[in-house]
Amino acid sequence: MDFLFIFLYFLIIALVIEISVILFNFTGMKNKVSRFQVISMLTGTGFTTDESKVIIDHPVRRKIAAFLILFGAFSLAVIISSISNILADDLRIKELSFICAGLILCIGVLYTPWVKNRATKEMEEEMEQHYQMYERPIKDVLYLGKDDLVTDIVVTEGSNLAGKQIEDVISKKDDISILFIKRGKMQIRRELYDSVIRAGDQIFLYGNGKEIEDKFKNELEKKRQMEEDGEPHV
Repeated sequence: MDFLFIFLYFLIIALVIEISVILFNFTGMKNKVSRFQVISMLTGTGFTTDESKVIIDHPVRRKIAAFLILFGAFSLAVIISSISNILADDLRIKELSFICAGLILCIGVLYTPWVKNRATKEMEEEMEQHYQMYERPIKDVLYLGKDDLVTDIVVTEGSNLAGKQIEDVISKKDDISILFIKRGKMQIRRELYDSVIRAGDQIFLYGNGKEIEDKFKNELEKKRQMEEDGEPHV
């Protein structure tokens, strides 16, 4: 019975993970990203990646995340208690079985197309009605499509971009826009296309992903390499 209790409790945790992943998916997150972040929050590992910002920057996702963090802390206490003491005589297997059955039913309902479409629509309306533009994730604000990209590049010493004007690098026919240039503690937003690029500049771009990848291939490769090495790219 002791091991049955532990098995049922782990099953509850697995079901909570699945439900949370589905809810994150309703907000527009990709399945593989949401599952990784849910497990990270539930276990309290504090694993931080750039992907975690899609949760921090989204008010609805933050509420789900808060529940997961609290549930994870509570679950850890229960598991430690159950393993160390093998619990009391009354393991409440019947109650845990009902909870598992209810969660399984909940997952089945959430996977139905009608509930998925309705929940997605409700969350979108919640964002539009109750949250200001600046509170929404950048993907929603800029209406990013599957071919769009928002990224930044850093102009390093010796880069062929240094010394050039922005308009010499990005022409009007390019499907690329400059959001702003970060130069030290200063952010440049005015007359961007007349600005001369300097080494150390961090340029934030928005536009067609393929065009950005082609035009700034060297800078993006350096950025990825630095991130893989765990180095800050600014």
